Amino acid sequence: MNSTAPGTGGTGFDASAVQPDASGLNFADLLRTLLRYWLLLLLCPLVAGAVGIAYSYSLAPTFTASTTVLPPQQTQSAAAAALASLGSLAGLAGGLSGGQTTADQYVALLQSATIADRVVDEFKLMEVYRQALRGGARARLWANSHMSVGKRDGLISVSVDDSDPVRAAAIANRFIAELRNMLATMALSEAQKRRVYFEVLLGQTRDRLALAQRTLQASGVNAAAIKYEPKTATESYTRMQTEIASTEVRLQTLRGNLTDNTPEVQQAKATLDAMRANLARSQAPAGDSGNNDFVGRYREFKYQETLFELYARQFEIARADEGREGTVIQVVDPATPPELKSGPHRLAIATNLALIAEGVLVVGLLLWGALRKAPNSAGPSGAAQA
Repeated sequence: MNSTAPGTGGTGFDASAVQPDASGLNFADLLRTLLRYWLLLLLCPLVAGAVGIAYSYSLAPTFTASTTVLPPQQTQSAAAAALASLGSLAGLAGGLSGGQTTADQYVALLQSATIADRVVDEFKLMEVYRQALRGGARARLWANSHMSVGKRDGLISVSVDDSDPVRAAAIANRFIAELRNMLATMALSEAQKRRVYFEVLLGQTRDRLALAQRTLQASGVNAAAIKYEPKTATESYTRMQTEIASTEVRLQTLRGNLTDNTPEVQQAKATLDAMRANLARSQAPAGDSGNNDFVGRYREFKYQETLFELYARQFEIARADEGREGTVIQVVDPATPPELKSGPHRLAIATNLALIAEGVLVVGLLLWGALRKAPNSAGPSGAAQA
């Protein structure tokens, strides 16, 4: 009696172990499907690449013009030298610089909507880009413009893509010109900040000095006032007022960055209160009221006169530093019309299109083979079950 199980053929090997799964698909079937159509897999990418190259010739050529500029080099030593002569007023300009201006700030200004709109209007880019809205032309301009800062040299590079080489160079140079115009109306450099700051203080002190002078002249001068030594008293008064003014400005600067509960702010407030108390004690009335009135007016006049001289000196120093900076933006390489076009990249277009066609064809053949195999594998199994 044969004890071999049916279906083993007497060998003890189960033939169902190598049968395909329920879907009837395996890797060998997929590979055979691809090899069957190898010629189509070879010719289709070539045709797609040829179509891509033909399409690239229908695109308008692109030219890239670039310019390189050197941002202003600012140092803290100039500011320190300018403020050294202030003495106790050195704290008045503390925190004005707020750190050096970096090249990234100038790149951000180049990418601003203000400069972009000026360039759009200058070259009528709404008509060139065929945009009905200014925002669309601005977006196209930003897409065709590239601003960057060199990591090693710190130079600012501006590149513009356009179908017209002359216009590409003109737009790149116009970006730098508009940046200069914007910087002329903004106080970004350390010298400009100091000049604006002392210009405001100088105007305020000039008005106060004129008022103090008129008040002093109205009080008159008498011999009895000489015994109070107004010059000595005024020098002390002026020094105390100067220290109070310096402390007040320093306190305002701290409050702009810190809260009132921080130790630095509390210490500055305590120092300011103590100075004001000393000043109040020094102004305590003594003797004839008319003489005290003259001394007080004389003190105020000398104080405003001292401040005016200090602010005037610092204002002139700031103006000299600002003039010494000269042109804020120095052009290293101006943009010139490029001789060679930078696009379109025909090889890249053809390669990408060929790869896309190859991928779509492979997926399509595999799906087609799977759908074709499924009915054939389901038919015999269904008949066997019946």
